[in-house]
Amino acid sequence: MAPSVIVGLDGLRESRAAAEWAAREARLLGLPLRLVHVTERVPEPLASVPLLGTETQRQWSERVPRETAEGLRLRHPGLDVTMEQLSGRPDEVLAKLAEDAELLVLGSRRLGEVGGFLLGSVGLAVVARAERPVVLVRAEQQAADEHTMDPAGIPSAAGPFRPVVLGLDTGNPDARLIEFAFAAASRRSTALRVVHGWYPSPYHAYGLSVAPGLHPALARQEGVAVSEVLRPWREKFPDVEVVRETHQGPVAVHLVDASREASLVVVGRRARRGPVGARIGSVAHAVLHHAVAPVAVVPHD
Repeated sequence: MAPSVIVGLDGLRESRAAAEWAAREARLLGLPLRLVHVTERVPEPLASVPLLGTETQRQWSERVPRETAEGLRLRHPGLDVTMEQLSGRPDEVLAKLAEDAELLVLGSRRLGEVGGFLLGSVGLAVVARAERPVVLVRAEQQAADEHTMDPAGIPSAAGPFRPVVLGLDTGNPDARLIEFAFAAASRRSTALRVVHGWYPSPYHAYGLSVAPGLHPALARQEGVAVSEVLRPWREKFPDVEVVRETHQGPVAVHLVDASREASLVVVGRRARRGPVGARIGSVAHAVLHHAVAPVAVVPHD
């Protein structure tokens, strides 16, 4: 099947915001957009029981995707928009569909006034299982939020894109993750802000308290490591300005802070399963729950 951008649609405003973001991204990528509404199967004992509002529910599940598709076609002329209604477990169906997609887009609610995401079981399961990039978009996300303000200080989608932020682990630099971030920055004609966190070894940690010059030396060493990892990608994407940051301590804190001025945050997830199933990872999990910009989770080895 030809690549496409897929968005999971359930009719709630968070999924409608995801559909709008997915439409904009599909245009940037030059790909078609597929709206997918998944209805969970009713257990057999209940299937034959007349339920109040069943017909209304069926009509609603058909109307919402149709009206969403019609609205997207009006707001994004020329975009190829299709819709599908499937049945099954939403997390399983969406994760399976993502195998043939360029990326999968889902919606998520915000966590209170400080921003961030509230992921339900479906969203967490899809992010943990999907073998392709998954983007989470909060309900309040607007096109103007991805751009810098105009000269009058007014949010506007006509302004330049804010930077793309990449969380980079120099100990395990995966090509798919780095290329995804560079490509996202390139098609937005914006900078890539690379955020790297590091911890001193136990030996160096002891030395930091007695050797004041050790910390700057270790920081420079980490900066050199980041530059080496990025060097081939800067050559492949010469149009992308790269801004490097190295911080001692938890990188998730700095990624969340950077999300306030980002158009997109890109983090990785190890594509492997533990004894209790697929895992997202602590950094990706923290960023997903607290970032205020859309977050792309890219699975890698």
